[in-house]
Amino acid sequence: MAKRFRGNEVRAGGKPPTWREKVAALKYVPPLVKMVWETHRGYTVTMAMLRLVQAFVPIAMLWVGKLIIDTLIAARAGNDTLRHLLILIGVEIAIAVARDILGRASSLVESLLGDLFSNHTSIRLMQHAATLDLYHFEDPAFYDRLERARQQTTSRIRLLAMIFSMAQNSLTLLSLGAALAAYSPWLLVLLGVTLIPSFLGETHFASLEYSLLFSWTPQRRQLDYIRFLGASDKTAKEIQMFGLAPWLVARYKTLADRYYEENKRLSIRKGIAATGLAMIGKLGYYGGYVFALVRAVDGSITIGSFTFLVASFAQGQGLIGGLLQGASDIYEQNLYLKDLFEFFEMRPSIASVAGAPKVPIPIREGFVFEDVGFVYPGSERWAIRHVNFTLRPGERIAFVGENGAGKTTLTKLIARLYDPSEGRILLDGRDVKEYDLTSLRATVSVIFQDFVRYDLSFEENIGVGEIESVSEYLDRDLTTETAATIPEPITSAAEKSLASSLLPRFAAGYGQMLGRRFTGGVDLSGGEWQKVALARAYMRESQVLILDEPTAALDARAEYEVFTRFSELVSGRMAIIISHRFSTVRMADRIVVLRDGTVTEEGTHAELVAHRGLYAELFELQAEGYR
Repeated sequence: MAKRFRGNEVRAGGKPPTWREKVAALKYVPPLVKMVWETHRGYTVTMAMLRLVQAFVPIAMLWVGKLIIDTLIAARAGNDTLRHLLILIGVEIAIAVARDILGRASSLVESLLGDLFSNHTSIRLMQHAATLDLYHFEDPAFYDRLERARQQTTSRIRLLAMIFSMAQNSLTLLSLGAALAAYSPWLLVLLGVTLIPSFLGETHFASLEYSLLFSWTPQRRQLDYIRFLGASDKTAKEIQMFGLAPWLVARYKTLADRYYEENKRLSIRKGIAATGLAMIGKLGYYGGYVFALVRAVDGSITIGSFTFLVASFAQGQGLIGGLLQGASDIYEQNLYLKDLFEFFEMRPSIASVAGAPKVPIPIREGFVFEDVGFVYPGSERWAIRHVNFTLRPGERIAFVGENGAGKTTLTKLIARLYDPSEGRILLDGRDVKEYDLTSLRATVSVIFQDFVRYDLSFEENIGVGEIESVSEYLDRDLTTETAATIPEPITSAAEKSLASSLLPRFAAGYGQMLGRRFTGGVDLSGGEWQKVALARAYMRESQVLILDEPTAALDARAEYEVFTRFSELVSGRMAIIISHRFSTVRMADRIVVLRDGTVTEEGTHAELVAHRGLYAELFELQAEGYR
């Protein structure tokens, strides 16, 4: 197990980023501020103003405290200062109350802004992910990056709060520093010298902590997946039947223990180093304390001034320590923020060119594959090679071949989920790359063999096939519009695909929740899910309909009914069928046979059987099973 997940261990090996890399990481602060500003300008301005006012509260409290002590001493010496003392106490109470109100107001605004920022970032992440190429989602390294980006959607507002907090503390430190410098500039020097080692130590360990988390992204995804396998309705049957629980638990424990041990070693090192460096800070504080005490004893300063100096020095030390720690934390947060913005910087290779025309309605000449070849990213094997065929308007063709022959790859290329590695695909005499991408994909309706089973309502499962036309209905307020009329496209698609035959089982009708993820959900058999998926394909009034193994989970009667309707429904449209059932492909006008990614035969069922090639061989093998 230990050898399976060794990606990215270069950063885990203990080589923290250089200072140049640390400074470079700060370049993501301005984009973050921009994103926060876009989230809610009012909250952002309020957050900054509250921090600004709070910056001068500590010096005000300390100075009023000094005046109170000096006034109290004067009162004990016989001076009539009671009224002045009461005024000072009232001022101190007012400042304390204001400090509490300002602090709570800041927490409230930052919390509200954080929630909005999380929503804003999550939406932007989903929107950006939708623009990326399909091959990204088939790459494990991409999932590592996506996982790190997702983790940043909820916590990065903390970075802006840190920046504001540092600005606030800097202003407070300037005010305290001015007061300390008036008594002795050496106190400021002492403050800085004793706290720099602590800052360097914190920054070093922040780098190591990020490196550990970065390198463990694949393993943490593996841990999440093992948790899913061990406790999911999707896997429960096999887990119990095959007795997989002990094996999964052992695998999870092995990975989790490895991560715990690595994190423990780092935490112990950090704790020991932090303790030693903190001692330097303590020595600095007491050095300043002795200095002020000597000045008070020889009468150079008043007792109130002594108290003010000691408190200011302590607060100043705390502020400098906080600023240095804050700088370390900001650097650490920027490392994580880098993951989010690197994800946003990813760009798709498949996109519309400027001013691209829309696909003609109707299509007049159809699709032409000219010497098309394709290699999946990261693979060295050609999925298809030297493929030539046509798909004419109103024609129904079937792709036939053994598993891995390239049938599904061809459908992905038609929908431009991928672009050919060589050759070209023409649509009405023009390369498909020249058309508007949205228009091209709207022209094609496809149900893949690994279709999604959405844990949504029955009507939503169908409606997602053409979401723009029914989104207003699906997004209605169910508390006030429970009797809304179901859109005709949804009911029509359900009828065409025979998914409507499921309605007698649904207590909530079209509003019935499907799947077991949510309360009241009803799970379906594989064939029933397939009918729902077919309904999605019928939702879209597309010019091309692609069905990839559309009846694989249906019984013989349901398959016959589906294809009887299919023949009627695709009249006038181009259709592509992928199936291993020859009873299905016989209905096609033309059959394209593939072997090892190349077209080996093409013709009608009768022509191909008479040819005595691969198609006839596969047909005879299947027919033999029914004899």
